[in-house]
Amino acid sequence: MSSAVGPAPVPPRRRKGSVSVFPGGRGGAAGAASVSPGRRGRAGTMGPARRRDALRLRGGGSPPLPRLFPGRLSAFPLFLLALLLGFASLLWLQLSCSGEGPVPDGQDRGTPRQPCPPPAPLQPARDEPSWGPHRLALLVPFRERFEELLAFVPYMHRFLSKKKIRHHIFILNQVDHFRFNRASLINVGFLESGNDTDYIAMHDVDLLPLNEHLDYSFPETGPFHVASPELHPLYHYTTYVGGILLLTKQHYELCNGMSNRFWGWGREDDEFYRRIKRAGLQVRRPSGITTGYETFQHLHDPAWRKRDQKRIAAQKQEQFKVDREGGLNNVRYRIESRTDLSVAGAPCTVLNILLDCDTNETPWCTFG
Repeated sequence: MSSAVGPAPVPPRRRKGSVSVFPGGRGGAAGAASVSPGRRGRAGTMGPARRRDALRLRGGGSPPLPRLFPGRLSAFPLFLLALLLGFASLLWLQLSCSGEGPVPDGQDRGTPRQPCPPPAPLQPARDEPSWGPHRLALLVPFRERFEELLAFVPYMHRFLSKKKIRHHIFILNQVDHFRFNRASLINVGFLESGNDTDYIAMHDVDLLPLNEHLDYSFPETGPFHVASPELHPLYHYTTYVGGILLLTKQHYELCNGMSNRFWGWGREDDEFYRRIKRAGLQVRRPSGITTGYETFQHLHDPAWRKRDQKRIAAQKQEQFKVDREGGLNNVRYRIESRTDLSVAGAPCTVLNILLDCDTNETPWCTFG
């Protein structure tokens, strides 16, 4: 019996438009599968999605990301590639900003092709002798107010330097275990401020002057109350002299400084007002300032910074009395350390101060 033998099947020729997609096929070396757009049949039939991919490749478009990379490629090489590209972009930005990179045709090499980020403003140098003969000792009573301190020192250094006020900032840090004593700290700061300053500012750390017309110059004719009741955001009574008060060292000695009997918060500046009047001095205040209660920024948050307003033993009665004996002449203290440092480029001196207390005289100096 003869059987009809037809011609041997000829493998289809690969057309010019056929595309190899990796790694989707199952046959062939390395798992490649050939797809021809003109072929029909079970093996060669393309669905609409595959046809769109093939046409996209023929037209020069981009295939889906999974078809470009092997399936087993880990994320680490991709992360490394992204990191290198990011670094190269930053380097190119820096070079193009500084004018050191390749220069486009027709552009001068010295001209930046895009604006550079502005440099950080330089802090003013230490005060210059040409600013005047007087030098201010800025005395800042302090205890555990580090957030305020970080804002205060650079701000006041810039403020005073802009006004060409020669100055030295002293942070009077009470490190003993007694209650806070602002007046004694100011007495210590006065005694430790040295002979290169001739007037002082008793300055709260949480009060920043916002008006550049405020006067911090040498108060030759008498005490000058910068934070006057008309300008202070909180205290408006006429005899108030707290916050910021300037005095010559001669006038401060004439008052015998401040009383050392005020432990805890408040009343020491009211007693000092009486000392000023007893010394025959007249308190002056700013004039021509139109910013009112917006003249200062008060950094104190009463919910976060609880003030020590307790009145212990006989303190409630004693706080209204005038101390005619104590002051600069009997402040008891020891300097634990003296450190010159810079806060955001602004120089200051930190005095760690150990105050002493006679519990027989002022039993309210302790927290008990």
